[in-house]
Amino acid sequence: MSTELLIDSAQNGSRIALLSDKQLVELHSEGMENQFKVGDIYLGTVRKIVNGLNAAFIDVGYEKDAFLHYQDLGPNVNSLLKFSKMVRNNNYNNYLLKGFENEPEIDKVGKIDKILSKTNQVLVQVVKEPISTKGPRLSCELSLPGRYLVLVPFSDTVNVSKKIRSSDERKRLLRLINSIKPANFGVIIRTVAEGQSVTELDKDLRNLLNNWEEGMKKLLKAKSRDKIIGEMSMASSLVRDLLNESFDAITVEEESTYDQIRSYIRTIAPEKEKIVKLYNGKAKLFESFGIEKQIKSLFGQTVSLPQGGYVIIEHTEALHVIDVNSGNKSNQESDQESTALKTNLVAAKEIARQLRLRDMGGIIVVDFIDMKRAENKKAIYEAMQQEMKSDRSKHTVLPLSKFGLMQITRQRVRPEVNIVTKETCPACNGTGKIQASILVADKLEKDLEHIATIQNVDKIHIGLHPYLHAYFTHGLISPRVRWFFKYFKWIRLIKDSSLPVTEYRFLDESGEEIELKVKSEAE
Repeated sequence: MSTELLIDSAQNGSRIALLSDKQLVELHSEGMENQFKVGDIYLGTVRKIVNGLNAAFIDVGYEKDAFLHYQDLGPNVNSLLKFSKMVRNNNYNNYLLKGFENEPEIDKVGKIDKILSKTNQVLVQVVKEPISTKGPRLSCELSLPGRYLVLVPFSDTVNVSKKIRSSDERKRLLRLINSIKPANFGVIIRTVAEGQSVTELDKDLRNLLNNWEEGMKKLLKAKSRDKIIGEMSMASSLVRDLLNESFDAITVEEESTYDQIRSYIRTIAPEKEKIVKLYNGKAKLFESFGIEKQIKSLFGQTVSLPQGGYVIIEHTEALHVIDVNSGNKSNQESDQESTALKTNLVAAKEIARQLRLRDMGGIIVVDFIDMKRAENKKAIYEAMQQEMKSDRSKHTVLPLSKFGLMQITRQRVRPEVNIVTKETCPACNGTGKIQASILVADKLEKDLEHIATIQNVDKIHIGLHPYLHAYFTHGLISPRVRWFFKYFKWIRLIKDSSLPVTEYRFLDESGEEIELKVKSEAE
């Protein structure tokens, strides 16, 4: 299985596509203003204590106060409060906790007003991004993730991922980490640490300790709402969490992002640096790799299955419902049970992919095609469990009920990816009335003449729908060739299927949109 990462950059942020065997399995968007990412650590101020919820609302700079429940304080919250107060009062400058005396752990069942009070300043970490009308969800049990290890300040325990099965390897890792970790820091050993040398593990640990130290230096002069330790970019965090032997290409469109990713990989896995490539193609990155087409086909209400059949995905406020249908497969098998089993097995694979792709969370109910045999129902359950193994979000899959329904719960820490695939009619803009669509070619040529002659732009690129691209480039003496003899400029046309057929954009050499400056009659 090959894994690829594509990073498509734009003026207002970037889109990140994760491909498995050329198929899109995850899609992330990262805006330039994107804040409050999972893992970010802020200095917050307690705004309100709600005893009925046993929770506090914390101001971290978001438009709505963030939520902190007692269960998310962590057992060592008193140590965190004591340490951060000492640092801010400049009474303690050993940020690596050498000689620091931890406070006793809090009760598992207690009251938050015994720990926090209004106007208290506290270090908090985002564990769930703002979703819909809710602000971020926070925790005081801070953790800093690395490639092989997760650093947990104010703890002293070392835990090994349950996915590492070998008892000898578990003992080896525990022995190594206990020998190199400083006091007052706990460590969680990640699955990818299996088989790694002490040199690699020590290097990862030192990087995490440096991040913690830099953050605590910032805490000394920080104001409320300041970000103390920021999680790395979405692209870098995906590389950190997923980079392995199957990762064979990272293609980046923007040079600064390319340098950042290459530098990060050089730090964590120098042997993999060569897989990072800067894209220099004429078409847009997602267009060139067929991602735009996959997005349009995968985010609709109805998703087709290979070899026939389809699933319908409905979203409600309370849960998600997925219905599996056989479609034209009903004529391909000898009996109804075989048809149902084969369609359900294919659907299970696609559903697991859709959960990751759309980042659907909460309760998901899947209505599989009815099957009578118990062994077939068990096969569907086992297939779904197997397909969900590659999902990094916490999840639970239950066996099929007697009604053929499967219930899945999946942790949601970010807003669901929701892409509208139905387009407003480009000719009428939803009004039901249209002009002759052929006029778009005349309008484009008129705008081009203005930009080329009146505004005198030297190098002009035009992003337009593939249909328009074909029209302007067709024939030996195509319209584009005629433009060259008219303006003595070669106009570069860029296919962009994300645009409606009657829309186009003029771009300069650097990819910035050219504004059409038309003087008004009053001028």
